[in-house]
Amino acid sequence: MSKAVSANAGTVGRQAAVVAAASGLILSMGLPATAADTTAGVSASTESGSAQTALAVTAAPTATVSFERPVVKTTAAPKVETIRTQSTAADRTAGQDDSAAGKAAETVSAAATSGIAAIAYTGIGHSYVWGGTSPVTGWDCSGFTQWVYAQAGISIPRTNAWTAMKPTSTPKPGDLVMQNGGAHVGIYVGNGMMISALNPSQGTLLHAVAATGTSSFFTLN
Repeated sequence: MSKAVSANAGTVGRQAAVVAAASGLILSMGLPATAADTTAGVSASTESGSAQTALAVTAAPTATVSFERPVVKTTAAPKVETIRTQSTAADRTAGQDDSAAGKAAETVSAAATSGIAAIAYTGIGHSYVWGGTSPVTGWDCSGFTQWVYAQAGISIPRTNAWTAMKPTSTPKPGDLVMQNGGAHVGIYVGNGMMISALNPSQGTLLHAVAATGTSSFFTLN
């Protein structure tokens, strides 16, 4: 191969310098015809006992070498989307059941206290008797409230009944009204009004909460 190159150096110099390696790879570089004639040269030497041939290639400073570059296309990495945990039908059903149960309990409670207020209205006009507990023979304020709650199926102490209840700042009809530090008690019926067995001269009547002293409210709920 080296002999062939040497034999044709004049002809090849005008067009290109050809380098042949032992591996079989051939590299060609195009040179201007005039520059190749005067400055380009190829020398070869062979190491003794070696199967490879080392070639030295020289070229004019104005020579250019170009390599074909492959076109590389890039693709953006896909965006990772966070998956939100979805509630199951069982979870939604459980929540609805809890909500329905809570609303049902509130409805029953409201109905019970409203019923107490309605019962209290039936006591209006009955006489006041100290220590009494009956609409027939008369009652006092605590006997009246105990009787009203008993008609609704609720048992409360005859005296100091509020100790078995919860204080509230938002009374509802049917709640207990304790007045003047426990000196008087009655049934709240809404709109700032209450029913109580007031005294022997007035008996059991509907009157304003504010008309009979300071008040605290208590509820069973």
